[in-house]
Amino acid sequence: MAKLLYSATMSLDGFIAGPGGDMSWLTRFLGGEDAAAAALPARIGALLVGRRTWGGDDPNRGDEEKEGAFGGTWHGPQFVVTHHPPAESPADVEFVDDLGRAIAAARAAAGERYVNVLGAEVARGCLELGELDEVLMLVAPVLLGDGVHLFDHPGGTEVELERIAVEVEPVATHLWFRVLR
Repeated sequence: MAKLLYSATMSLDGFIAGPGGDMSWLTRFLGGEDAAAAALPARIGALLVGRRTWGGDDPNRGDEEKEGAFGGTWHGPQFVVTHHPPAESPADVEFVDDLGRAIAAARAAAGERYVNVLGAEVARGCLELGELDEVLMLVAPVLLGDGVHLFDHPGGTEVELERIAVEVEPVATHLWFRVLR
């Protein structure tokens, strides 16, 4: 069964997006020589995405070659969690109004590869349901000072993680964890 992996690039002070969901800060950290990040899309079989993330700011918007997930290098099924689906959906995108059903559909589509979770709220929901398996943070050498936190985990519930790997790349330090249950 496919594992759920929450991956994101995060500032050292814990933000995955700037104020208002601004992702432009990422452009200086994308591309470059990051072999581990470049290898990740091949390990992903489906995306599980929050609605704001899916329709939000793309640091590569307007660049046909780089726009989209993982700088335009990933293509495949996407499951977008929303209570307000648009009238039409692009190919390979399914809008689902229930997180549990979206997780099941994404796992079925991913096969033996990862379901990559994109979006802080969906990641928190997966964690609260006990469905999140791993967390991969690419920590960029910048302090944003404000924006969207990696996790807003209400209730203060402690979640124990086991470190799987630490990789130092030229543009980010990768921290990979397994969620312990």
